[in-house]
Amino acid sequence: MTQIRVLIVDDSAVIRRVLSDVLAGEPEIEVAATAPNGSIALAKIPQVNPDLVTLDIEMPVMDGLETLKQIREFYPRLPVIMFSTLTERGATATLEALSLGASDYVTKPSNSDSSAGAKEHVRLNLLPKIKSLGRRRTGVVRVEKPATVRRPSRRKIELVAIGTSTGGPNALGKVLPEIPADFPVPIVIVQHMPPLFTHFLASRLNHLSPLTVHEGKAGKVLEPGHVWIAPGDYHLTLVRRGTNVLLDLNQDPPENSCRPAVDVLFRSVAQTFGPNVLAVVMTGMGSDGLRGAKAIREAGGEVFVQDEESSVVWGMPGAVAAAGQADQIYPLDKIGEELVRHVRQSQSLTGTGQPVLQERQTSTGA
Repeated sequence: MTQIRVLIVDDSAVIRRVLSDVLAGEPEIEVAATAPNGSIALAKIPQVNPDLVTLDIEMPVMDGLETLKQIREFYPRLPVIMFSTLTERGATATLEALSLGASDYVTKPSNSDSSAGAKEHVRLNLLPKIKSLGRRRTGVVRVEKPATVRRPSRRKIELVAIGTSTGGPNALGKVLPEIPADFPVPIVIVQHMPPLFTHFLASRLNHLSPLTVHEGKAGKVLEPGHVWIAPGDYHLTLVRRGTNVLLDLNQDPPENSCRPAVDVLFRSVAQTFGPNVLAVVMTGMGSDGLRGAKAIREAGGEVFVQDEESSVVWGMPGAVAAAGQADQIYPLDKIGEELVRHVRQSQSLTGTGQPVLQERQTSTGA
């Protein structure tokens, strides 16, 4: 078995030791080297030839963002996982790192965690990402079955629902700017992220997109041309009230180890909108969204997935495709235009269900 060689970069000797101890216990992984700052890390990369780098953000001499820029210039395909603090500063820096080409991120253990608690945090949150990204780097990927394409019945699309995880912030940053401000239906999104991070993601996407992007809040009315992102640590669902559909939030148990979970949103979307739904599953680790995609298709809706080549990790979209639950598979640079085309074409059709949204003259705000 080919081991995944990892370079650990962090100015904290304690964190380097925690990561080294956890990774050393995994037969699939080898700690190739450690480095206390970005300058030393860049010197070690050609020496140890890692398959993946874990990179702290705040370091002396050369910080994580500057180090990432250098890695992307000289090693554009080398996976990099940022190791950031669960703070406002950490959240903004992490989103900046993702925009610069980081593959993924993990938040650091809390300062209050014991040594055992810190190691468990790393096992649960970092190890799966190293294995997923590292397998792709070393060529160990699973073979997917061809998707079973089904032509859905003619219906008017009243909602777009998107689910994504690893690589999702950048994918959303490419898709949403392709959708015009007069897009005739609302969009709801689950992006696997912790609290605070989703707030800054919504703000960043709002600046990039012609659409109005909000972090979801309970009781807000869905409106065409608006986007709502599930807040970290809350499942997002939809509730119909007369002619309106409202957002609702809950902290029910995680599904697929996730809260928010794509499956939760997709099931709610299928129940609330029936066949009048277009769902998209984009890049992400795991299989969250598979059961929800099945529910949407059983209700008569349609599901697109991102293709393997353009995905950072083809776990979530690949699981949907392998189960025969994908109606179409598109590269990332085609998803936005295909969403617009399909939705606009559907507006001229007589839907199988009654429209549940109405144009409103004023915005409800975030």
